[in-house]
Amino acid sequence: MKKTLATLLFGAIAASAMAQSTPVGLWRNVDDKTGEAKGEIRIVEANGALLGRLERSLKKDTKPDATCDECPDDRKGKPIAGLEIIRGGKKAEGKEVWEGGKILDPENGKEYRASFTPIDGGQKLEVRGYIGPFWRTQTWNRAN
Repeated sequence: MKKTLATLLFGAIAASAMAQSTPVGLWRNVDDKTGEAKGEIRIVEANGALLGRLERSLKKDTKPDATCDECPDDRKGKPIAGLEIIRGGKKAEGKEVWEGGKILDPENGKEYRASFTPIDGGQKLEVRGYIGPFWRTQTWNRAN
């Protein structure tokens, strides 16, 4: 009985830890220049690929009815709140990284190739945006 209980408890803890080693969840991104939180992004997995929406802007100067005027595609003119900023990205075989996705910067309307790597036991997410051979990495924090 004790052995079964210990096995179940260990399995639950391991499953919980594994669930945290994924980009799926609610994240806060931080402004590279000011260090202030910019927004909360909810990432879900749909049909094996990532999808992320800007749940809410945390910037003080964002108007409640702000829209993505710089977006070049179907997101042009859509409200910033709820805007889909991550499309695609699948877990790389044998690695703890999700690759092949795209991420949109709603401030300038530019879309970048992207990869997403959970770090620090899944409490942080390295988000790397690529354009050509150049890239920039941000570290997002898991929001509770």
